[in-house]
Amino acid sequence: MLGKITNSFDTDSIFNEFGTYGNEFSSESIWNEFSTFGNKFNSDSPFNEFSSSPPMIIKGGKVIGYLSANKNIRGSISPNLLKALCKDAL
Repeated sequence: MLGKITNSFDTDSIFNEFGTYGNEFSSESIWNEFSTFGNKFNSDSPFNEFSSSPPMIIKGGKVIGYLSANKNIRGSISPNLLKALCKDAL
């Protein structure tokens, strides 16, 4: 798990800057550019524009999309766009 797409008060949220998955210094956060999933060169990172295996977005046990900067992946959304869109909504 790379965190939840929930409000910034949820401890598991990718938007909680103080939580494991939202903190830019956490090794488990996509926002840490030096971590496995924050590094734009890692094949599993949502920031890798060429990745063919980005993180899945799962809801109710089903894959509903992908978190990816790769514009060629159907059903994907860039992490930065998701963050911008959810800033006030969550």
